[in-house]
Parts: sequence; structure tokens; C-alpha cells
Amino acid sequence: MLKRAARLAAPAAAAAATTAGVVSMTSSNGDERQQQQKQVRGVAFCDDKKDESVLSMLGDIQARLSALQQSIGTSASTTSATYQNDAISTATSTKPGIDVVLGSQWGDEGKGKLVDMLSQEYDVCARVAGGSNAGHTIVVEGKKYKFHLLPSGILNEKAMCVIGNGVVIHLPSFLNEIDGLKQSGIDSEGRILLSDRAHIVFDFHQEVDGFQENKLGRNKIGTTKKGIGPAYASKISRNGIRIGDLKNFDFFEMRFRELANATMNSYPGLEIDIDGQLAYYKSIAERVTAMTTDTIEYTNDAYDSGKRILIEGANATMLDIDFGTYPYVTSSNPSIGSVLTGLGVSPRKISGIYGTTKAYCTRVGEGPFPTELDRNEGIGEHLGVVGAEWGTTTGRARRVGWLDIPQMRYSTLINGFTALNLTKLDVLTGLPEVKIGHAYKHNGKILNTMPSCLKTMSEIEVVYETLPGWTEDISRARSFEDLPVNAQRYVLRVQELLGVPVRWIGCGANRLDMIDRGDGWDLSKLEGESSE
Repeated sequence: MLKRAARLAAPAAAAAATTAGVVSMTSSNGDERQQQQKQVRGVAFCDDKKDESVLSMLGDIQARLSALQQSIGTSASTTSATYQNDAISTATSTKPGIDVVLGSQWGDEGKGKLVDMLSQEYDVCARVAGGSNAGHTIVVEGKKYKFHLLPSGILNEKAMCVIGNGVVIHLPSFLNEIDGLKQSGIDSEGRILLSDRAHIVFDFHQEVDGFQENKLGRNKIGTTKKGIGPAYASKISRNGIRIGDLKNFDFFEMRFRELANATMNSYPGLEIDIDGQLAYYKSIAERVTAMTTDTIEYTNDAYDSGKRILIEGANATMLDIDFGTYPYVTSSNPSIGSVLTGLGVSPRKISGIYGTTKAYCTRVGEGPFPTELDRNEGIGEHLGVVGAEWGTTTGRARRVGWLDIPQMRYSTLINGFTALNLTKLDVLTGLPEVKIGHAYKHNGKILNTMPSCLKTMSEIEVVYETLPGWTEDISRARSFEDLPVNAQRYVLRVQELLGVPVRWIGCGANRLDMIDRGDGWDLSKLEGESSE
């Protein structure tokens, strides 16, 4: 029992440090300002002992526990060593399990960069939802790699990459992506596994997507026209075709003819070269089936054997077909539930859930955007140009705005984030002041939930709070203390408002331009310790 108490001491202390480090910066009292300066620089102090940090208190707790254990004849050496190395260390944990990186806004938050960094420590990287409508860009030594279907973890030559049953796959795009990587010097041979249950996006799905979008006119959704929605519609209508069907080409051909004819009947004027398409799929069948397997069995076996598994989310929570700003959403569930249904794993196997959010906010396509700024002037122009806000998949200019806390709280509620990845903080550099959308107000009343009605969303008034900006270059910052004080204040305020620790902070476009504050800023690591 004493050992368990000792193991709980460090998580509690770390939590206390988190709480103490996120106090509001509005006090005008000189002593309090001095105290806040100390807190902003990453050292939390207790009220009754101004000269002791939480870490020194932890040492005192360990000393007292050691004395108590020795008095009853047990050794504290193991416990003490555990916490000197575990609780205070900022190294990445190597415990087996499934960790998840998700988009927490409207997509394009920079998930791929974190996945690329984390994947170096993982054995398996996986995609679980969406299709080639997703887009991640990684910059390695000045060279850009763009991913649409493949997990960004493919850059780790030791990692296996899994595309789960929840993904819809346009095979021509998928194979082109593999070939393009090979030309760039990235060999993925033998490291990609396709779920035999994943559905296929055909060229005619893309044509239908464009036809449906054009038919909507001014009420268009703003889809990528990659055929994702129509492919999921085929899946739900139970006439879709799966990757595993290619293993028996006669069966595949029968199903394809039925689906193609049904689609042409539904869309007069649409012409599908059935024989030409069948010839193409026959030519790639052997290559595709060599990568095809039961990924449900593979992933669960990997977990049982102690492998570390990383899930790379596509799109984002506010584009979720159920939780997003419907109907301006994607056709899948790019929130935490997709990990279970799109990979075939138990919720008990999930450990860290990492929400990725920009230090501001962007959106591609149509739909509500409460904190939106004019992209063509002032701060909106600054965010768009300095942040290089053009879509990886579509090339369209992204809409830009201030960070939206009510939206982020909603996303946090749904996904249960254990840590946040705050990206593109450097884009705010140079602004004299930065704003945070603090609350939504409708008809004079503060809203406590995210409205489901688009009319209500269009009538929302955003309540902002303003923080001082900074001018210092932060691209070389590698620790929280390296950031300018006002940048630290911004991060801590976001952390305070959301109640989730900010572990990673993006400081620039390059692969290594990121601060990792360590396991002490990840609730899943603290909870893992306290449950043992």
C-alpha cells in the first residue's frame, strides 16, 4: 500500500504543477505579477512555502515515505529510483498500447508532423477512416512529403503501416502515392498492409461526387470531389466492393458490373467504361492482393505481443458526420470512435489520445466558422500568408480565424484528449495582440453547448479575450522556457481554458521545430501510473 501511495505521489505533484501553471494573467498586484512570472517560466510554487517548487516537494514526500518504509522494514530504494527516472523525466514512454493522434478543429491542424515525430518510437502506424480527401504535409530537411492515403509513419523505415477497414481507398491514387515516395527515396516494400474489409473508391464515385456537388449550386458542401461520400454511400447501401474481393477476380468482376450498371441507372448521362476499368483492376490485382490481409487480426496480435501502435487520424472532429457542423462535414467519423470501428480494436486497448489544434483556426470549404477573419486583409491576411494556408489535397485557400475555445471544449468532450499538440504558434509571431474566442453568446445568453442548428450557429456572437503578442523568433525554441513570456502566457491560457495539458508546441515548419514538454504533460501517462 505504501508503494502504491508513492506511485501516486508523482502524478499528483505533476497535476498540481499543471494547475499552478495556468493561472489567469489579469492580476494587477505587483507580488502576484512576480509570482506569475515564476509560474510562466515553468516553476510552480506552493502558497505556504514560497521557496519550494513542486519537484522539491516531491523529493520531500519521497524522503518521508522512505523513512516510513524503513521504519517498518521495507525498502524505498526501488520506489525512489522509479520516480526520479519516471515522473520527472520528459522522455517518451515506451509502454505498449495504442495511442491516437486526432484533429480537433476542421482539419489541416498539422497531425502529420506529430505522427512523423512520434512514429519513430512506434512499431505500427495506422489510418482508420476517410480516404484520399485527407492531406498531410511533412517537411524533412527542406523537402516536402505529401500524404493522402498512406500514414505519415511510412517515413519511419522500421514501422509497419496499416490502412484499416474504415478507410475507403482509391487504388490508382494509392499506388501513385507509393510510386511517388519511391522516386523520392522512400522504399515502402513489405511495410504496407491493406485491410481486406476496406471499401474501394472507383473513378465513377469521383464523377458522382462532382455531379452531386455541382447540382447543389450555391448550397454546395465544398467536398474535395475525391469520391469519398459516394463510396461510403455504396458501403451503406450494401453494394460496395471491398479490397479483399480482388483475390477472386471472377467474383470482383460480377460485383463491379452490378455496381457500375446500378450507378449509371441512378445518374443518367454518366458513362462508365466497364471493360476498360476491369482491365485496369486485373492488371493491379496481384500487386494489391500482396499487400492485403486481415488487419483486425494483425493489429490485435501486434498489441498482444507488446507492440506500440499509433493511429493517425484524418480530417477532424468538426467534420465528423455525426458531431461536426452537419451537413458541411465529411462522410466518416474522424473522431475517437473511428479507431474502434475502423481498425477493429477494443476501447480498453487505447492509451493516449492526442488532440491537434492550431494556435489559431482554419477551415476549407463551406460551413459555419464563428471566429473567421477576412482572409484578404489585416490579421486574416497575416494568418493565411505566414501560415501558408492552402489545402494539401485541393490547393484551395483555407479560411482563417482566431482560436475557438467553445469548439475546442466540444471536441475535447467527445474525444477525451489526454494531451494537446498546439501547432503553428510561430504564425502568431509579430502580431501586437492575439485573441481567443472565449465563449459563444446567442440572444444575449452564453451558450454552454455547441449548437447543432446551422441557423443558431450563424447568429452566434463570439466573446473574445485579448492577450499581448510577441515579436521574438521562436523557430529555434526547444523548451517551454525558450519561448517569449507572452507566448508562454498564450499557451498556458489555452491549457487553462480547456483543462487539458499542452504537451507539444509547434514553433516552425521544419520537422524538428517542435517543443515536447514530456510525459508529465500527458494525462494518459499519469493515469497509467496511478492505476498500477
